[in-house]
Amino acid sequence: MEKTDVEILYEQIDDTTESVQQHRNETYLDSLAVTLGTLLDQQTPEEMEAPLKKEFQKTMERLDVTSYETTDVRKAIQLAILKGMKGATQEQHLMTPETVALFVGYLAGKLTSGLEHIRLFDPTSGTGNLLMAVLDQLDKAASVYASEVDPTLIRLAMLNANMQKKEVEFFHQDSLRPFLLDPVDLVISDLPVGYYPDDVRSEDFELKADEGHSYSHHLLIEQAMRYTAPGGYLIFVIPEFLFDSDQSDKLHAYLQEYAHIIGVLQLPETAFKSEKNRKSLLILQKRGPDTSSIKQPLLVQVPSFKNTKAMDDILTQMNAWFAENMNI
Repeated sequence: MEKTDVEILYEQIDDTTESVQQHRNETYLDSLAVTLGTLLDQQTPEEMEAPLKKEFQKTMERLDVTSYETTDVRKAIQLAILKGMKGATQEQHLMTPETVALFVGYLAGKLTSGLEHIRLFDPTSGTGNLLMAVLDQLDKAASVYASEVDPTLIRLAMLNANMQKKEVEFFHQDSLRPFLLDPVDLVISDLPVGYYPDDVRSEDFELKADEGHSYSHHLLIEQAMRYTAPGGYLIFVIPEFLFDSDQSDKLHAYLQEYAHIIGVLQLPETAFKSEKNRKSLLILQKRGPDTSSIKQPLLVQVPSFKNTKAMDDILTQMNAWFAENMNI
């Protein structure tokens, strides 16, 4: 059976990354960054060890990344990142599943359909897979911004963007610190779940905890709202328990004051490793002078992505809802 372009690309990237890992005794993800950087530049750094140089030259002779479709490049890099993350990454660093990213892309396209050019921001970009998947689906010009605090993840995200010829401005910082960023039309974020350790910084947020550490996922929602233009939209991949936790009353009140809830989509359990990892999509619009509440928000139980008939039915219903409630 003939291999797909994604498989060919992934195998080449993986083989070379494993060679880097063996020579340098680094993590797979750090070695992957070396591989992608070298393949992108199409030349080996002067300081690189001779055996590795030879390995890369062989790889580059048989592999021209620029000749592949950007979607195939993204998927091959995604497979390599997934391999590197297996068993070595904290829960909140897990990559957004491909099927979920595609659904976020569908929603992003719907919500921005009236705009010729958009400003898009992912404040928790990780390796950039969610952002790249959404950009793959948006058929319009975009000014794109992303933030990530982890040095390895942001390096991979930048390489990911460059290899797919996507222009993204990255902020390497704690995403709860102020940004030099004008308001955007759309925020997307797979919210990392947990406590935020900087209680002093938390004091600047309405969603800070009354006592003890605040939830970082709550603060990130508020931070994202700050950088969204009035009338702009936000799509969050959220934990199932977001509105049932001990600080959820505060979150409810905050959203009532500053946002319109457009919809909540419960994603299928099959898209995640286990029941406890299960997520939903929360769609918000920031209140503004020309906005109004949706009478009947979009509430959807998304079927298994493998059930194409059920998925077609749901998308038909969602398209009808957008046409009726938002003239999209």
